Amino acid sequence: MHLLLRTLLLLIRSRRRSKLTLWDTSSLPLKALPTDVDIAMHINNGMYLSLMDLGRFDLLVRCDMWNEMRQRKWTPVVQSEMITFRKSLELWQSYTLETKFLGVDDRSMYFEQRFVVDGEIYARGYIAGRLRGPNGPVPNEEILAVAAEKGQPIPADREVPEWLLAWREQAALPSSRKPAPHRW
Repeated sequence: MHLLLRTLLLLIRSRRRSKLTLWDTSSLPLKALPTDVDIAMHINNGMYLSLMDLGRFDLLVRCDMWNEMRQRKWTPVVQSEMITFRKSLELWQSYTLETKFLGVDDRSMYFEQRFVVDGEIYARGYIAGRLRGPNGPVPNEEILAVAAEKGQPIPADREVPEWLLAWREQAALPSSRKPAPHRW
């Protein structure tokens, strides 16, 4: 909830930023705010994942997929995410959140996101997600067809790394239509 206003402002501001394709890298300048940090005065580990939402929204707005998603009543959902930390981002420190759409497999869309200061990676995360529509999950073929209609077909050299596909498969929980009993 604490990022709701910031997200709404980003959705407005991103419309005024330079246009991108779905296959470009979004570079979003940000600053570590008091609402982002914990008692150690650096961005809280959980907050990184929330901030990564902003980077994906920026890319989707700037490549005009956000409008398509809203018109079709598609909403993004995260299936799996992982992040690795290298250095802390301190209160008031400026950084750039870099977001790149890596591609799709039969179930998921994949993003890589990096928190960068002066050309140096401080943290890097990966997201596997999908879009849900009024009738359930939206097939990735349909999403890629919409991008192609907008003149943004998938580049021939774009492939999701095998290790990332394996990670999503290994980290997946059963489908919501299957049991997932809690046992240690």
